[in-house]
Parts: sequence; structure tokens; C-alpha cells
Amino acid sequence: MTILSHPIDEQSNPFAIAQQQFDIAADLLDLNMGTRRRLRVPRRELKVAVPVRLDNGDIEVYEGYRVQHNVARGPAKGGIRYHPDVDIDLIRALSMWMTWKCALVNIPFGGAKGGVTVDPERLSLGELERLTRRYAAEISIIIGPEKDIPAPDMNTNPQVMAWIMDTISIHRGYTVRPTVTGKPLHVGGSEGRTEATSRGMICLLREACRHLEMRMDKSSVVIQGFGNVGGNAARLLYDTGVKVVAVSDVRGGLYNADGLDIPAIQRYQAQTGTMAGYSEAEGVTNAELLELPCDILVPAALGNQITRENAARIKARIIGEAANGPTTPAADAILAENGHFVIPDILGNAGGVIVSYFEWVQGLQEYFWSEHEVVENLERIIIKAFHDVVKVAESRHNHMRTAAYLLAVRRVADTAETRGVYP
Repeated sequence: MTILSHPIDEQSNPFAIAQQQFDIAADLLDLNMGTRRRLRVPRRELKVAVPVRLDNGDIEVYEGYRVQHNVARGPAKGGIRYHPDVDIDLIRALSMWMTWKCALVNIPFGGAKGGVTVDPERLSLGELERLTRRYAAEISIIIGPEKDIPAPDMNTNPQVMAWIMDTISIHRGYTVRPTVTGKPLHVGGSEGRTEATSRGMICLLREACRHLEMRMDKSSVVIQGFGNVGGNAARLLYDTGVKVVAVSDVRGGLYNADGLDIPAIQRYQAQTGTMAGYSEAEGVTNAELLELPCDILVPAALGNQITRENAARIKARIIGEAANGPTTPAADAILAENGHFVIPDILGNAGGVIVSYFEWVQGLQEYFWSEHEVVENLERIIIKAFHDVVKVAESRHNHMRTAAYLLAVRRVADTAETRGVYP
């Protein structure tokens, strides 16, 4: 097997990027070749046809996937994404990143990911439900509380999770609450799940500011993405008095150097469906937004946003990656050389999977926690993970992403090697 040791092209697929990130850590850890071969590829891949009867009576067939990268440390865990750009290599990459994310924050899960190649905006609510239930039925052979626990991801939400739980429960003949996480509260969800990723990121930004001797309350923040993660992060920061100077959605963004009124923007967006036309800020593109003057930049949208082309123009001291894979390997080298402090995605957006773990535990026990308990435990786990990564970075003279991978890959490799190979 060839192990990549040279930079890959910026246009390479996400799985090639994920493998290169693993290779860097494997080289530094001097992993044996057998362990590398096992951890470099997914353990299991399922591709399914998802036929859906549309409202007009026609039948359309979509492609669906569920990939389990590794289950050495526990059941697989990962979201389900509905998007036109979903393909097998994207799902492979996301499943691998989930393995490292779970190991990094030291929760007993392996990594998985799923998705359907579809534009959900083109489906009615009934069509979306039929798509979800058929997809759930098709992947039911490999998911379940003891095997693989899905969760929401891009363009999926608590209602989609409720449909999946109900479908699996009907097949089993009884209610199986912990078969998915991210469910509505009244069907076994957890307090604090909706804002978990955003809360985790804000906690990490606070720790990073302390580490760098910056004052977070005096810092300016730019957030790319205004969905569940970016929108909640913007609101939570605003509520604590932090100045958010720019936000964006898929169509573009808003900038005001004096700070934005986040609740007002959220009300405007809810009424109009867009940020365009909001009068209290200057319009900017998503590309321009990344290069704005600020202390903290939070990419919370799609991957491959910070690249070789724009990395040198990034001005933020701290980059908190709330999205999956927002920075390419080539850009990473430029950011490190220029002294930016990057909170890597496998740590930066781990708040969601931490609280998903709490929800899974609560569902298994049929005993549910208060929001205070959830937030307290989330902060305890993610703060420890941050300082674990900082310690590795300082002791080995690496930047934060490499340090995070060293810690996560070592944990998974140790478990895989201890368990051995069957038969």
C-alpha cells in the first residue's frame, strides 16, 4: 500500500485529504504498517438505492450511503447529510474525521457517516419523510444503539431523526430511543443538544483566548455560516457581549466593523429567507468575509474554504473550525507559518458529538439530565480535550491540528492493536 508523503493538489477529494492528515500523524507516531493499513480505510461501506414515490406519483431513485470507518473504541457514531454533493468519498472522509473526533474527546465511539445525494429543498415534507424512512430501512441492517448511532448533519434535523427512530422501532417491534441522537425532546432527545456544537466552540474560543492572553470580551469575531452552528454561535457570543462583526449564509454576508445586532438579523432572515437587503450592515461575499480584519474567524459552513489561494490573506489570530474540513492541507502550512492559532475541526465541532453521547447514555438508561448537567459535562470534557491538545502541541513543537491527530490516532491505534485482528 502506498502511503502519501507529499502535498496533494488543492482539488483532491476530501477522502484524499483525510488520508493525508492521517498519514502525517502516522509518520510522526511511527505506526507499524499493519495498523496504518487498518486505520487508513473504512471498515465497512454500504451503498443503497433509495426509491421514493413523489407527490405526483412518479418514482425517483436516489443514492444513499452509510460508512463505518472504525469501531475499535465502541459503536460507530456520525451524522446523516442530505445534499446534492454527497458522494462516497465525502462520506468516507467524514466518517474518518468522526473516528478521530470521538477519540480526541475520549468518548467511547468509533466514526461513521451517512448521506443521500439529494437536494432536500426540492422535496415536499411528505417526500422528505418517505425518503428518510426508506433510507433508514435500507441502512437498518448496520445501524442500532449497539452498532452505529446516526445523528443530524447538513440538511437533516430532529424531525428527520424522529422518523428514523420510528422506522427502526417499527422494524424491531418496540421503541428504540437510543438508535439515533439529535431527536426532539419529547421522543427522547437531550436538553442542550441544539446548541451543543456552538457551546463547545465558544468554550474552546474562551480557552484559546486565555492561552494566548487575549481578552475575548474585547475581540471581534467573523462567522461564516448562519445555520444551526454558526447562527447559534453568533447569538451566544452576542448575548455575552462579544462583538460579532460579520456573518454569512450560502448567498453572502453582512459586515459592520462596529458590531452586528444578531437577534435583529435572525428576525430579518426568518421573515425574508435571506440576509440580502438588511440595511444596518455592508454586504460582503463569503470569500471576502474570510479575509476581513478580526481577532477570531469561525468557518461554520462547507469544507475547503481556506485554501492555498487565500490563506496568506487571513487576518484572524484565532481560527475556530466549526465546519468539517474548512482548511486544506496546503493552507494549513501557510497558517502555521504565519502564526495563526487554529482550533482544528475534530476538536472545534466536537460539542455536538459529546452531547450526542450524553443523549445515547440517557436513552440507554431511560434517565434524563437537566440542561445544567449537560452543559457542565460538555464544558468539562471539551476543556480537558483542548488542554490535552495544547500539551501535545507544546511538547512536540507541532501546530494544533497535528497535535490533535497525534492524540486521536494514538488512542485509536492503541485500542486496535490491543484488540488484535480476528481471526
